[in-house]
Amino acid sequence: MKLLASAGPAVADNAVIERSHASPEEFAAIYDRHAEAVHRYLARRVGQSAADDLMAETFLEAFRIRARYDAGRADARPWLYGIATNLLHRHHRAETRQYRALARTGVDPTHDDTDTVAARLAASTSTRRIAAVLAKLPIGERDVLLLVAWEDLGYAEVAHALDIPIGTVRSRLHNARRRLRKALADLNPLDHSDKD
Repeated sequence: MKLLASAGPAVADNAVIERSHASPEEFAAIYDRHAEAVHRYLARRVGQSAADDLMAETFLEAFRIRARYDAGRADARPWLYGIATNLLHRHHRAETRQYRALARTGVDPTHDDTDTVAARLAASTSTRRIAAVLAKLPIGERDVLLLVAWEDLGYAEVAHALDIPIGTVRSRLHNARRRLRKALADLNPLDHSDKD
């Protein structure tokens, strides 16, 4: 325990990636820090088994292209989400099928919640509607919405992750939210607005 206390503050991701050029084994710290979050993001989009493979591909690709990492960015998370999202585009058909199945059944195979049956049934209607909207969203809108909603990235981080202008992030997020509100309007009688 004393060893950990004397280790000092954690080294920023950009410094770790920079050091990995000379010592490739240093890149393992990036995996250790971010693998769980990247896996969770991927699993929510394409299911557990596909997420395992995509996470491995994400970190292999990140390692392969680490020389192109913007050393001015201390946090590698948006960069990793960008790589993962690009890989997802290759697998978007599986993701769309998952959302369609969720829309039909109301059963989310990526969550192992221990909620009560009553709570599950109450959430089933909105879950199905959300899944149906997600399945129909253009892939660009879906990417932006899920990075903001699930991974809590800010607009600038999403723009960096997806390599798009921040105005495009705002526009896509606005459109995706509008579609979701419309699909769920009758569940919340107080919110019939079409504003963001």
